[in-house]
Amino acid sequence: MTEFKDYAPGTFCWVDLATTDAEASKKFYTQLFGWTATDVPAGEAGTYTMLEKAGKNVCALYQMDEVMQQQSPSPYWLSYVSVQNVDDSTEKAKTLGGQILQTPCDVMDSGRMSLIQDPTGAVFALWQPGQHIGADLANEPATFCWNELHTKDVEKATQFYSQLFGWGTKKSQNATGGDYIEFLRGDHSGAGMMEIQPDWGEVPPNWAIYFTVEDCDATLEKAEALGGHIEMQPMEMKDVGKFAIIKDPQGAYFTVIQMPEGVS
Repeated sequence: MTEFKDYAPGTFCWVDLATTDAEASKKFYTQLFGWTATDVPAGEAGTYTMLEKAGKNVCALYQMDEVMQQQSPSPYWLSYVSVQNVDDSTEKAKTLGGQILQTPCDVMDSGRMSLIQDPTGAVFALWQPGQHIGADLANEPATFCWNELHTKDVEKATQFYSQLFGWGTKKSQNATGGDYIEFLRGDHSGAGMMEIQPDWGEVPPNWAIYFTVEDCDATLEKAEALGGHIEMQPMEMKDVGKFAIIKDPQGAYFTVIQMPEGVS
């Protein structure tokens, strides 16, 4: 069990799903990944549903209100980066060309957050932990393991995130032979980045979420049986794993990956 007690600043620590049908989403994801769902009162925001594995928090979901659905009609997974001081990091993001979609605010005693759109259009959250550090479990089956930026301006994104979080970069090849950029925190690969290609269609800049699974093909079959749609058929990369993109019944996208044996 890969359990976390804290996350270093500049590390992805949490993901949650904003959905148009929380009850249907709970049914889909609990059956797909074997999670349990616990509804937590969230004041004026309504209900925040913690999704758990073996009693440990791994991610969450919540119902989009009318205002949110007007701003973004499609459900989406959101990635959170842990920071020491969310107010300082938010101001820094602004000076680097980011747009502040939600100014820093307290989330009860759980922590403090803000919502940022990077200069290329991708949205992510900053998280200053309080009682909630982020995911208790990660990097193992049925938990998130990777966050990947899809952007139309790799150079601008590199400059923004490197200055905001102090990330370094490392270039390699993706599954189709194009460039793949790894964001490094020290010597550790903490996230990835790919340029959006014309053959992807109308894909906006976004931070994609990867969940580890034990069997990619079996997960895809189960997802389809539960009403999901396979948006990208499985691809396999040596030393990386076998992965595919799924769209859940409400329209949110996520990636599942089966790691090679001995890799976690």
